[in-house]
Amino acid sequence: MRKLFLLSAVALAVSSGAQAEVRINGFANLVTGITSNDDTLYGYDDDFSFDQQSLFAIQLSGDVNEKLTATGQLVARGENDYEVDFEWAYMTYAHTDNLSISAGRLRVPLFRYSASLDVGYSYHWVAPPQSVYGVVFNNIDGVRVDYNNFKGDLEYNFQFAYGNINPAFSVGGLPGNVEGNNAATATLEVAYGNFKARGVLGRGDFTFNLDALSPALSGLNQIDPALTDLVDVRDDTGVFTGLGLEYDNFDWFISGEITEITVDDSYYVDRVNYYVTAGVRLDKFTPFVTAEWTDAEDDIKFLDEVTNFPEPIRTQAATIITGLQQAFFDKGNTYSLGVRYDWDTNVALKADVTKYDSDLNDADDASLVRFAVNYVF
Repeated sequence: MRKLFLLSAVALAVSSGAQAEVRINGFANLVTGITSNDDTLYGYDDDFSFDQQSLFAIQLSGDVNEKLTATGQLVARGENDYEVDFEWAYMTYAHTDNLSISAGRLRVPLFRYSASLDVGYSYHWVAPPQSVYGVVFNNIDGVRVDYNNFKGDLEYNFQFAYGNINPAFSVGGLPGNVEGNNAATATLEVAYGNFKARGVLGRGDFTFNLDALSPALSGLNQIDPALTDLVDVRDDTGVFTGLGLEYDNFDWFISGEITEITVDDSYYVDRVNYYVTAGVRLDKFTPFVTAEWTDAEDDIKFLDEVTNFPEPIRTQAATIITGLQQAFFDKGNTYSLGVRYDWDTNVALKADVTKYDSDLNDADDASLVRFAVNYVF
């Protein structure tokens, strides 16, 4: 039923061609990279690869009538062997010039570049900072309300989204998925002159289905089912908060975002990510630097719940609980230096050098060089 609804949104856009023009746009990112020695980072290794972050996309939109518009976006990603998938498929009702309501599969407004996350041409990086933007989900099946207006020199935009998510996920290279029900996000973005600020708050009821953790959870369930229910992520409340600031006077810019993700009463570790980036525009060249930080390391939870267990059960339960949480430990920093060159109309060439340093395991340290061609049409 969900796929039928998504397909119908695109079908309406195409069929509306009898009454109005169907708009076809597209974009592509051709990205290659190589790491030093035996390093791995963002899926790259010490052999050149074009698969990890390359993609090709087509977007269709059409006016059903004066108020209703249908939009569909098909994306083929290199990391998925270029299999075509519907990223977006939704309909938008323009209630007024300032207020619109969209329904279907659409982008969750989590970040500064959420709406153009896959459009590499829209930003200066080869790819947005992974520490912040590398979340499990970016799309939602549901509804979104957009309201924008201004007062004097102050412009503001409010977005509210509600629905369900079901993205793929993996731990230790083993696949699984995350179910998010009753997911809701509220975003407010304001702009005044060269300054821009945005804040976002989201929550949802989440369930993790991760094959890599099933053996540990099964072992814990044999010891104490009640404790397993407490530790496991089953319909638990997850909260996402974010703040972004930006200054851009067209000659140079500086911006940053910070986010925090928590899942109450679960093995999931509270995660804080943030970055700062700055660059200068010199005719067609935009050299830039970016620094990122990740902090997902905390005290082990639920150990008090096993203190009354007899030995060796207490040790076994504590080991399982600790291992479940350590699977999500992640702490380190990333520094990137790059340049964008606007080669021609709607075409940008980019290159960057990235160095990742782990605070938990020196073996995870890595260096990466990437090159990209981004274009829109």
